[in-house]
Amino acid sequence: MEIRSTTDEDLDVFVDTVHTAFGHFPEAPIAGGGRWWSALEMDRGLLALSEDGRPVGTAAAYSFELTLPGRRVTPVTGVSSVGVLPSHRRRGVLSAMMRRQLSEVRARGEFLSVLLASEAPIYGRFGYGPATFTTRLTVPRHRAALAVPRAGASADASVPDGDSGTVEVMRRAQCGGILEEVYDRYRRAQPGALSRPHRWWASGAGQSPVSSAPRHVAVHRDADGVADGYASYSIGEGGTLTVDETIATDDVVFLALARFVLGHDLVPQVVFRHVPPEHPLRWQLADFRAGEVGEHADWLWVRVLDVPGALTARAWSTDGELVLDVDDPFLGEHGRHLLTVREGSATCVPTDRQPDLSLDVRDLGSLYLGGIAPSTLVRAGHVRALRPGAATLADALFRTERPPHCLHWF
Repeated sequence: MEIRSTTDEDLDVFVDTVHTAFGHFPEAPIAGGGRWWSALEMDRGLLALSEDGRPVGTAAAYSFELTLPGRRVTPVTGVSSVGVLPSHRRRGVLSAMMRRQLSEVRARGEFLSVLLASEAPIYGRFGYGPATFTTRLTVPRHRAALAVPRAGASADASVPDGDSGTVEVMRRAQCGGILEEVYDRYRRAQPGALSRPHRWWASGAGQSPVSSAPRHVAVHRDADGVADGYASYSIGEGGTLTVDETIATDDVVFLALARFVLGHDLVPQVVFRHVPPEHPLRWQLADFRAGEVGEHADWLWVRVLDVPGALTARAWSTDGELVLDVDDPFLGEHGRHLLTVREGSATCVPTDRQPDLSLDVRDLGSLYLGGIAPSTLVRAGHVRALRPGAATLADALFRTERPPHCLHWF
């Protein structure tokens, strides 16, 4: 078997192979573009070839930026389009591609790799851990009234909940530039959010609203007329209004957009596809039970490739010292690291001190963005707390001001 890098000339073969691996057919001729393959970076892709030269596996890599706790931004590799033909599974093809890909990510000087996992059991063995989560929220229209805030209500009844902006309905085809600009400002402030490179928007490579599929877009503008939020939505069979995503620079703007879609006439229910798990929207409904929580799904999985590099890149919420004993079975690596946090920044150096926590690199990936408390993984039996109080201190250190959330599909 051979693993080799792809070039632009391999596009047809790459797309055909990954579709075959998943039992699908390309939805349009490759020459005409597609929902996702027009964003492929062919200089970063991999093809696995059998001994007779036939393509049997694929792996793609995208160049993104990831927002870390403290609004720090770092380049990351987004792994996607990973597939092996059914005829060649369980022969080490996937492991070989993953090993080659992680080596190339390190060679780029990056300390993180991320992906969306098609199946949860697959990628843990390669060191990835689920780090962000998203929730589907359904609200029946007849129970969609919003509560009057019990604290800090606006003195001006004509300005609901302090919002002095406006909402304008546009078509997706009319406002691509607005969506791109608003999303970019949002993602730089939201831990766990990924960048959306311009070529994704330009080619419609992705799910709505990145895709050029017809959508109505509620664009929120502040008092000065500057766009600072949007909700992309469509009305489907049965009249259900489905919101692809709500992007807002603050909670006031989010509520204004929620108010708009919840007030839409002639729809029996509104479905918000991606709501952060701890978002206050359910509490803002007059009937708390009206917000029906549906699928609670993992989204972004994180793989740490350089423990000191990763831990010193993000911001921290409190001071303290923690010795982490980190095992990386897939790459055959092991290290003990002294994490010292002072005034929001960290140093991380090798140490011989006795560890406070012992953990697998996949669990460090889950903890890294602050979406999972270390004590949760201690209770689950995945992380070992080796001295009293270690889990409590780790919880305080890894805690973030706002939970990580990722909306970008890739």
